[in-house]
Amino acid sequence: MNTSEELHRILTGGIREFFRQAGKERAVIGISGGLDSAVVSCLATDALGSENVHGLLMPGPYSTVHSLTDALKLCTLNQISHHIIPIDAIFHKFLRELSPVFEHAPHDLAEENIQARIRAVLLMAYANKKDALVLNTSNKSELAMGYGTLYGDLAGALMVVGDVYKTDLYDLAEYLNRKEERIPVHTIRKEPSAELHIDQKDSDSMPEYPVLDPILHGLIEEGLSVAQLVGSGTPESLVREIENKIMKTSFKAHQVPPTLAVTGHPLLPENKCLRFHL
Repeated sequence: MNTSEELHRILTGGIREFFRQAGKERAVIGISGGLDSAVVSCLATDALGSENVHGLLMPGPYSTVHSLTDALKLCTLNQISHHIIPIDAIFHKFLRELSPVFEHAPHDLAEENIQARIRAVLLMAYANKKDALVLNTSNKSELAMGYGTLYGDLAGALMVVGDVYKTDLYDLAEYLNRKEERIPVHTIRKEPSAELHIDQKDSDSMPEYPVLDPILHGLIEEGLSVAQLVGSGTPESLVREIENKIMKTSFKAHQVPPTLAVTGHPLLPENKCLRFHL
């Protein structure tokens, strides 16, 4: 298993080499105030220099005030230039135009995905206009469970932490803060949420990461069977639920950006895994 120091070296080196090969200098990141985008923002500044990293802060109808303040603090701590583009008006315009199609059905995944896809359009527009590349911020735990929106938060030129479990990202955040605060402490301590509906939490739709990640690691990295995991004390119903989710949402891995591979068992097809010899 890679240490946080090794992860930092591999990921920053990978970003730097990817941009060199692409002939690009500037990166743009959707900075939400959450842990994933905060870690990727710090990695990008370490790889490319803060002058070459720009953040788009895109609060929506369900974004909390602390998410915006955490995102702004991150930009200040790391000298990242940024724009704030609220998506409320755009989102409600979509809903008005879609109302004859949706036929007043209750709010569900469709409305959540619209928000994610609006943000992807804004990021890609900035990237096109400014000759930049979008860095994706999805992690391996989310990707394994299908917790991401195709053509939304799964979009980008490079998936930086797509082979890094969420619990390892917490360790990496602490490593990044080892000398001084770069990631706001509140970002690290608060409960993870996509903030696509009222009071949403990641744990609403999947187990909490300290429970989920060891099971994912057993299934993916160690190749353990359900019986072997159950034999070690994990509830069978939970293991089967996770295994089923991995299988049912694996099609998404074929439609996401290339990822920086840091393990021997990334989720993406081999032709999408980037292993730079640094």
